[in-house]
Amino acid sequence: MIEIIFTYFDNLADDWLFGCDKYQFRQLVEKLYLEILHYECENTVRQTKVIICDRDRINFLAGFLAACAAKSQVFLCNPDWGENEWQQVLDLVQPDIILGKEALPKVESGNISFPILQSSIPNTCPFIMIPTGGSSGKIKFAIHTWETLMASVRGFTEYFPVNKVNSVCVLPLYHVSGLMQFLRSFSTGGKLVILPFNQLELGKIPNINQSDFFISLVPTQLQRLFDNFDFAKYLSKFKTVLLGGAGAWTELLEKAKYYQIKLAPTYGMTETASQVVTMKPDDFLNGKVGCGQVLPHAEVIICDENNNTLTANNIGLIKIKSSSLLLGYYPEINQNINKFSLDSSSILPLEYLLMDDIGYFDQDGYLHVIGRNSEKIITGGENVYPKEIEAAIRATEMVIDVCVIGIPDKYWGQAIIAIYIPKYSNTSILQFKLFLNTN
Repeated sequence: MIEIIFTYFDNLADDWLFGCDKYQFRQLVEKLYLEILHYECENTVRQTKVIICDRDRINFLAGFLAACAAKSQVFLCNPDWGENEWQQVLDLVQPDIILGKEALPKVESGNISFPILQSSIPNTCPFIMIPTGGSSGKIKFAIHTWETLMASVRGFTEYFPVNKVNSVCVLPLYHVSGLMQFLRSFSTGGKLVILPFNQLELGKIPNINQSDFFISLVPTQLQRLFDNFDFAKYLSKFKTVLLGGAGAWTELLEKAKYYQIKLAPTYGMTETASQVVTMKPDDFLNGKVGCGQVLPHAEVIICDENNNTLTANNIGLIKIKSSSLLLGYYPEINQNINKFSLDSSSILPLEYLLMDDIGYFDQDGYLHVIGRNSEKIITGGENVYPKEIEAAIRATEMVIDVCVIGIPDKYWGQAIIAIYIPKYSNTSILQFKLFLNTN
């Protein structure tokens, strides 16, 4: 693993990482790598558990590469988690090493001390644990490997296509969206700019040629940048603006077209190591709608509740097969471990991932995601997806935000309720109803 990582270093330009000297960065990686190996030797640990939560982005990336090179179990963590979240993580992981420990709030004992646990996982390659959201309120990690993450990189470079990926990253590095931007640039010899989003909003913009760079945003960030016309012009110069993390509303997409933003709406998640479906910018500007087409490393299937594959324009559950799929969730890895081929050459991801998302492919092979099965409202025997109603209400341009839910109703089974923040205080419900009935 160490040879693979330092081979990538050899292909990087001296100025590949904006604001950081390539050789000092490499020395930092080597230093941390040797410290991890020294720890393993002194404590006879088979595979070190390393938490990375450093607020400094250079230290974070150096720690990540060093832990991967040492074939550790790598846990990416949010330094802004509160005391309860950190206590969960520390109890769950029982780490050997914490890089960025000063970011942690005080937990019960104040000082963190854990017994050294022998791992049952063969020390053949790093396991990379990326935090992912869940409805249970408990922290969990999607288990990836270097191979699953590189499969995602290959799918990305083949789809666009590009040999070197230059990225501007304003998303968190502990999140799959930020991590994959780093890995695309690092593994392809591209350039990387990392800065907090609030610096971008304040106009602290790096001096780069945007036409050579990808930038990734979530819809809320794009909306905030659109509040300033100069930022709209700035974004329009990028090679591609990747948009993911949540569904984008129609008004936002129309603004992007108006400003001629080379937007690429995406569909993906932590479990798939970022996007598996992406709209190409030319298609977007030419009026195509939806999430786009499937990337080369993945297969997306629409199926019914009996797992039967559905044809175009039929709505069903989304099922994903991909070489970038996670192996499972931590801490359930010991339950899943026997399902995979664990040897020095490969680790197989899950066969497929059945999503809670509902969607369909149109006749041209473009994926449309219309909501989540778990959020489905059944009213009068009809299936209604909140996302569609929220989009219609947003299209009135009378609201700042809206949320649609279903509540029990003795006549309809469920009644549909919209909770919204009006853009103008004097807007009446009657105005909403008139607009929605005439459109």
